[in-house]
Amino acid sequence: MDVRQWVCQTHFVEKLMVLPERERGVCCPPTLKARPEKIEQTSEVLKALADPTRLQIALCLRDAKEPVCICDFTATFDISQPTVSHHMAKLREAGLVEVSKRGIWSFYSLARNIPPATRRILDAIG
Repeated sequence: MDVRQWVCQTHFVEKLMVLPERERGVCCPPTLKARPEKIEQTSEVLKALADPTRLQIALCLRDAKEPVCICDFTATFDISQPTVSHHMAKLREAGLVEVSKRGIWSFYSLARNIPPATRRILDAIG
């Protein structure tokens, strides 16, 4: 390689290394289509379902023909009743489950009014 080739190649690389300065947010800002409250709600649902036990509980409730007693979850998952109650509280806060009382027992079912997008998430998982 002679000196002229080297200079030409070096000059070309130097040109590539100099990037134009860009003003932030001016080039092509993304379009935010979803409403902030919908994003917040979906985020809460996904956080609740991110725990493997809660995800399995939600899928069990989705497939159950009738409400499931909390005692059945303690046996199924081999975890304590307070732990099951904690998971159920998280699922309730996210709007995924409903509870009804029968005597001293709590029976859970998948919420009837969950958004269609949440239903599609559960259906896609399993």
